[in-house]
Amino acid sequence: MNIDASAKYLESHEWSRQEGDVIVCGISDHAQESLSDVVYVELPEVGATFSKGDVFGVVESVKAASDLYMSMDGEIVAINEVLEDEPELINSDPYGTWLIKFKPSDPGQWDDLLTPDEYQAVAEADE
Repeated sequence: MNIDASAKYLESHEWSRQEGDVIVCGISDHAQESLSDVVYVELPEVGATFSKGDVFGVVESVKAASDLYMSMDGEIVAINEVLEDEPELINSDPYGTWLIKFKPSDPGQWDDLLTPDEYQAVAEADE
């Protein structure tokens, strides 16, 4: 299992990275391994706003469908439209394949996310 040391995490296996004043999100290597072959991704509309913990989308695989959760309060500023035609990119490069970008409305929530070490313990307990 790979973990991106530059990201922070949710227990539900989403990663988040800061890029300037925007947060970029995707799913972890552990999540894509658990799901197996990703076949479909449902993402929100640009401009939609969500609260921390809200479901913002769904990722479906040959095994299961899994909700995607917001790591922080914010407004969606971009979605990865490439995933409409190539959802399998998540399997081949989970940390290079982002799902959404959002502008956080409460940047202080960043400190509430799991560090890479904390997430590794959660992911290992989940195996």
